[in-house]
Amino acid sequence: MKPGMRPLYLTSLVALVLFAPNPLHARGKSTESYGVGLNVSVPASERDVLQAVQDVAADGIIQGSKEYNKDEYVGGADAADTTSVFPKWTGDGQAFYKVRKDALDPRNFKDSGDSGTLAVRYVVQPGDDKSTILKIDAIFMDDFHRRAHLSNGSVEAAEYAAVQDHLAAMRLQKQHAVEDEQRHGQELAAKELERKQKQQQLELAVAQAPGESLEQHVRNLRHDAERLVKSPGGKLRSAPFRSAASIKSLPPGTEVVILVSTPYWYGVETGDGEHGWLHRSELERLP
Repeated sequence: MKPGMRPLYLTSLVALVLFAPNPLHARGKSTESYGVGLNVSVPASERDVLQAVQDVAADGIIQGSKEYNKDEYVGGADAADTTSVFPKWTGDGQAFYKVRKDALDPRNFKDSGDSGTLAVRYVVQPGDDKSTILKIDAIFMDDFHRRAHLSNGSVEAAEYAAVQDHLAAMRLQKQHAVEDEQRHGQELAAKELERKQKQQQLELAVAQAPGESLEQHVRNLRHDAERLVKSPGGKLRSAPFRSAASIKSLPPGTEVVILVSTPYWYGVETGDGEHGWLHRSELERLP
């Protein structure tokens, strides 16, 4: 070997060391954020949000996490008024907790490789007339080091989704209650129409004029009770109020018979035997 010449294998080894990729740079920096929690304005009343949060806190499941090699959630959780995992809440609103003890390596918590207590805190605060503030935080406290492991937000997002599901169910239940009430009102109105009709028939028979046949008397009184639907037409409704369901639309000139009279509404019968209500402003006398 000539002086000043390096062995080929040494030159190759130096190049390998200089240009080999750095394992730290290859992995890159983590973009996960821990301990941010969730703070959201919920478009619902404080009363409804409180009820939904209490239901979710008592459902026994912590969503958005799982124990090592187990189901896609953490079961066996209990609702609680307080927990040592979180400091005592002294801010505005009401705090609720869901706690699972002896949780094994729950996922989506920073460096959570041990067994410990997993807890979720919900804080409901008053907002404006149309919304309520909801804060959700989750922490895992290991039993050995007594160190808090912060959440990456998965638990908070999944628990909020459960709250939203409960709010949607509550809204649907209220809608059904309103529909049931309207249906009950329609049934009462139909019964009242039937009662009035029978009463009117009895009164017609009693009030028959001397020398006039009952058939003629009924026909005359019926004519007096007949009305025409004015232009541009009217809506036959199931109950005597504007928001009541529309049974059918009646074109101008449709003849109806008044069975019940109120200060603003007529209970009527159409030519095809349907019963309903029309506003007085929609009718006029026969010419």
